[in-house]
Formats: sequence, C-alpha cells, structure tokens
Amino acid sequence: MTKQKVCLTIAGLDPSGGAGIIADIKTFSAFGCFATAAISSITFQNTTGVFGTVHQTAETIRGQVEPVLRDYEIAAVKTGMLPTTEVIKETARLIKENNLKNMVVDPVVRSTSGFDLIDDKALRVLIEMLFPLSDVVTPNIPEAERISGLAIRNAADIEKAAKIMQSMGAANVLIKGGHLLDAECGMRNADTTPVEHIVSKLKATDYLFLGNRIHICEGDYIKTDATHGTGCALAAAIAANLALGINLIEAVEISKKFITEAILAAPDLGRGHSPINI
Repeated sequence: MTKQKVCLTIAGLDPSGGAGIIADIKTFSAFGCFATAAISSITFQNTTGVFGTVHQTAETIRGQVEPVLRDYEIAAVKTGMLPTTEVIKETARLIKENNLKNMVVDPVVRSTSGFDLIDDKALRVLIEMLFPLSDVVTPNIPEAERISGLAIRNAADIEKAAKIMQSMGAANVLIKGGHLLDAECGMRNADTTPVEHIVSKLKATDYLFLGNRIHICEGDYIKTDATHGTGCALAAAIAANLALGINLIEAVEISKKFITEAILAAPDLGRGHSPINI
C-alpha cells in the first residue's frame, strides 16, 4: 500500500474556515495528501474582514512542529501568515534544520479587507530568511507591490517586480494577476460597458518566473465576490502537487484549474467575500 504524502502548513487560523490553515488542510486533503499544521496566529475574522489577531511565539511554533517532524516524513511545506520576526526566524530554522523540501512561500501581508497582517520589519526578515529556502513564492499584485516597492499596472511591471524578488533570493516567483483584471473590469464598468461582455473576453493570467524563463498561466476570468481563501488554497495546492512529485509548471497549472473550479462551485456563504468550495 502506498503511503500518503504528508504536507505541513504553518499559517494563521481563520475561524470562519475560508482561509488560512483550514483552507490549507482542506486543499491538501483534496489532492490526497495527509495534512499537518502549525498555527502562527489566531485571527478574529469572517468573510467581511479581520478584526484582530493573537500571535504565537517562536516556542509555540517549534512546540507544534517538532513532534510532527520527529514522527512523519514531510513531503512539502506551505507557509502563509507569519506575523512576527520571531515566528519567521523560527520557521526558517526548522526548515533548515530538517532540510525540508518543496517549500511554497505565500507572503501574506494584508487581508482582502485591508488589515495589515505583518509589519515592514517582519516582512524584510521573511524576504531575507524564507525566500532563499523557497521553491516558489506566490504573491498577488498588492503583495508583489509591497515587496518590490513598485507600482504594478501591467505585465511589464509584473516582470520587473518578479526580477526584484528573484534578486532577493526567490528562485521562482508566481505573481497572480487577478487584481489587475478586477481593476480593469471596475474601470470599464464605470464607463457603462457591460461587465458580462468584458469578462467573456478576459483571461485570468498568472505569471510564473522560473529563473530567466516566464511561463504564462491563463484561465477564464470570473467576476465574483467568492474569493476568500483563494491565495491560501492556491499555494497549498501547489505544495500538494509538488509533494506528489509533479514539476512546478504542471503543479501551478493544476492548482490554478483547481481554484477556478472551486470559485465556480462557491457556496455563497457569509455577508462579505464568500469562501470557495475546496
């Protein structure tokens, strides 16, 4: 009997179940992997926003992760919300000490509702310590802007931002382009152009930078409010596919399709951004 691949997520807890560790666990399971998890921060949130946090210490991160590493062979790791310098440093130490592979870093910096989840000092430490350990870093447009210091308005800006992140130590960078299309739809709709007509012609394009190569990942653009947890689930899906031995390009393509299907099947829950159907 083939053993299940074990994936580990180190991320925040979203009690409403749409994002963070709960989304990661459901995603790992959807790909047939066995999920393990360590909570980096307890957040107070629902689909309408984030209202507060209680961060864990370096000791509690190590206390959660070490017993798992002693017992299981970890095939992939995904990091999400790592809110403080001490949590980031301890996460990096655990990864290096145990030579963990297939590392996906989702640089979570701000919630959809605008709540800052990491300060500038901690973000600098995350870049310095985790980017060089990663197999891929998966920022969305706002995250890529904050990390690179660039305003991103088009594909050329995305490439510049990715090159900056690679110069910071990230071997491969996946920049998710959905926010550019959201802005484009909003602007055109304000000019009375029918949104349905726009969406039918647009593609949701993500940009995977592998060293000096660029791989374009396209899918149908879906105008929807069902976006809660999409970034978490995409990064977790990539980690699960890497754990299964799939190469990075194919892992990204499979994961993007998985998220598209999860958005289309979203359960329409809550008063804000509905979670997707993982």
